[in-house]
Amino acid sequence: MNRRHGIRRGLALTVTIGLLGSLAAAPAAAGGGSTGQVEWGACPDPIAAAAPTVRCGTVTVPLDYRDPDGTRIDLMVSRIPSTNPEKRRGVLLLNPGGPGGSALTMPHDLVNLGVPASVTDAYDLIGMDPRGVGYSARIDCGFTTDQGYPGNVPPWAEDDAAVLAQAAAARAVAEQCAAHDTDGRMAHISTANTARDLDRIRAALGERKASFLGYSYGSALGAAYASMFPDTTDRVIIDSNAGDTALTRAGVRRFGLGFEQAFPDFARWAAARHASYGLGRTPEQVRATYFALAERLDEQPLPFMNGREFRVNTFASLYGESQYPALARAWQEVKGAGAVTAGARAAAAPSPYSNFFTVFLAVTCNDSDWPSNVGGYRRSVAEDREKYPMFGAASANINPCAFWSLGPAEPQVAVNDDGPANILILQNRRDAGTPLRGGQLIRAKFAHRSRLVTVDENQHGVYVFDDNPCALGVGTAWLVDGVLPPDTTCAASARSGLNLDRDGEQRRAETLRTRPLGTVTTN
Repeated sequence: MNRRHGIRRGLALTVTIGLLGSLAAAPAAAGGGSTGQVEWGACPDPIAAAAPTVRCGTVTVPLDYRDPDGTRIDLMVSRIPSTNPEKRRGVLLLNPGGPGGSALTMPHDLVNLGVPASVTDAYDLIGMDPRGVGYSARIDCGFTTDQGYPGNVPPWAEDDAAVLAQAAAARAVAEQCAAHDTDGRMAHISTANTARDLDRIRAALGERKASFLGYSYGSALGAAYASMFPDTTDRVIIDSNAGDTALTRAGVRRFGLGFEQAFPDFARWAAARHASYGLGRTPEQVRATYFALAERLDEQPLPFMNGREFRVNTFASLYGESQYPALARAWQEVKGAGAVTAGARAAAAPSPYSNFFTVFLAVTCNDSDWPSNVGGYRRSVAEDREKYPMFGAASANINPCAFWSLGPAEPQVAVNDDGPANILILQNRRDAGTPLRGGQLIRAKFAHRSRLVTVDENQHGVYVFDDNPCALGVGTAWLVDGVLPPDTTCAASARSGLNLDRDGEQRRAETLRTRPLGTVTTN
């Protein structure tokens, strides 16, 4: 859902200095064998331009951890070293979500967003392209701009016939990915293998333990990482939670719930600005405007927007209040547009999101079992259309995982509650992409090991990405001082309205726009 096309995804930083610790002192990495020391140098030009303070290196890992002496792949990692070696605790591994998101610029972006200096004193910030992404053994299904692929959120199903049509399209995409998997790499792109990669990176950096901060789908990766490696994970924050160690069918269906919970905040905001945007004088009228515009676009699509795109763009724009003005303006444009003739179909070209789409599918489809019975999806769409009328007929719709033939190579990672109490769960109360329910579910699964901080805010992303002083303080106290609180509720921050002139608010808006589960992207 990204008509947020020109905005960079995120986070990365820099400069090389000698790493503390030694491989001899570090526990053996996942899969056994020595991974060697990372040699830091210049990052590729696009990364260096977006994050000039970052330095990059590579870590070599097995493609298949069941065959550690077989095919090897190189993973690109990035780093900003601790700003105060005397206070340095270790490394903080980062993941922005997806699956399919790059973290190479993430250290840089966290610093730009205002991560406290006490955190950058305590940790080297470590980003990476996860396996399959970008500079780490990239995979690609060959998506094109004219293909009409809806991205990582299923398309709205206007009726039962639309579910059947989407089933045919989803099957074609699964077959397309299989045809492009000429080297057999896609079956090994999974959360479990990425968690193993994290542990290899930890060892390559000469660290006995590693801390972790992951957002959105990154919460699932963090849950898997802490479950598989309880002895070598240090302090873990999983933020904006999918509710499991994978983005499962149930997790995707919760997009409908998240939309319903997040939309009232936008409706109140728009109603208070009816004189400017004309979308309704009350929240109820704004909600009615949503249905009226969506249904009109179903019947009379515009060259720049149809009903499916309108719904998914609204969903993505509920990820944070900083996106409300652009959403309100888009609604205005749709509302004021008259009947027009559709323009010529764009010529085929490689989609700029092809790699992201591909990794999203490989990880999501490989991680867990997806039902293959089309009739079940038809029933789910009908149920969620009634339960969550604003978006349920999209989030319950069928996707290519129903027909995926490349995996899974192993079962979904089971949550492991037998380990240290070292997992801080941060969750906003009204989050369109990862509703509060996800945080509650993973808290119950990590019963002994975790604590849940529930924040009375309305966006996707808590620590640093939201301007809530309570949540920022709790997260920082955990990372820096090791203070794991009891289950806590943070009240809404005292800010009123929007101040889009503030640099921090602008940076949050830009970064949130491109972060998966976090990112919904369509051509």
